[in-house]
Amino acid sequence: MRRLGPVVLLLALWAMPQDQLWAQKVGTSSLQFLKVMPTARATALGDAFVTLASGADALFWNPAGLTGATSHNIAMTMTVWLFDTKQGALGYALPLDDIGTFGLQVQYVDFGTIRETRVDQLQFVGPAGNQRYNPGLTGNTFRPFSYLVGLSYGRQMTEAFSVGVTAKYARESLFNGSTVTVTNPATGALEEHNTSAGVLLFDFGIRYNTGFRSVQLGASVQNFGGQVKFAREEYPAPLTFRLGAAANLMGADALLLPDESNRATIAFDLLQPNDYEQQMHVGMEYEYARTVALRLGYKANYDTEGLTAGLGLQTDLAGLHLLFDYSYGKMVDYLTTVHRISLGVQW
Repeated sequence: MRRLGPVVLLLALWAMPQDQLWAQKVGTSSLQFLKVMPTARATALGDAFVTLASGADALFWNPAGLTGATSHNIAMTMTVWLFDTKQGALGYALPLDDIGTFGLQVQYVDFGTIRETRVDQLQFVGPAGNQRYNPGLTGNTFRPFSYLVGLSYGRQMTEAFSVGVTAKYARESLFNGSTVTVTNPATGALEEHNTSAGVLLFDFGIRYNTGFRSVQLGASVQNFGGQVKFAREEYPAPLTFRLGAAANLMGADALLLPDESNRATIAFDLLQPNDYEQQMHVGMEYEYARTVALRLGYKANYDTEGLTAGLGLQTDLAGLHLLFDYSYGKMVDYLTTVHRISLGVQW
């Protein structure tokens, strides 16, 4: 019966957010940058990572995986996203013996400089006979941005079962300043609208070692919180539920082929967002001698994403354990590919 407890909790986590998940329509969540996940290893595996997430990497996926940190652990990721957008992420995990493991994460999105356009500037300009059409450009520019700061705590409840929770504050600015004043075209009255908004969000996670060979289960609820309001409308953050499993096909406690030098791991995640249909992720990782890793993944039921791939290197140097990971994400033909680079340090 004791081993059934974590399984029951997994099912409870699945049931907990369903009302909010299914109540939302497609494409009606705010703070879309929260969907752009960091960690090159995870994204190379097609985002099938809720069970494998460990140490500082777990801050972004499943706070229960924090308990995998056995020493000071830093993880950094740079994502080269679409249309010259860049996202940086930094995580730090600190285990404190029997107290548990604490973590800190920071994310920032740089959208670059954007030229301002306004409807009232749609006009022909220049001298008669040599006019050109101005597509609304005002000559001004602005720099939107998004950021997130979060604190996490993970604890090993038994040898097989761990839990974690994250409290994080996310903020997004769509224009210079926090408000903008515009003229209502119908009434001519001046109206002030919010162009910046923030919200307190929470993540919850569990991870469970089944005791059968290397089979493990994991689940997390991410971005649970209140509404976000820009201008007149309010929308929720992108609440998501992840449920996954992972096992070694080759390696320690492997399902198929025990091996001391090689490891081949397969992972599968089921994702239910509040603004889209159910999505699936599958990933495969081959690692040789805990030095070189090759990864392949696929994301199913996505409009723009699909195949992923990557590699990883790790070594010990001057008392530090160093990790380097790279991932590639293929997008549809009219969008550029996505690249992520992650660096990790453990000491």
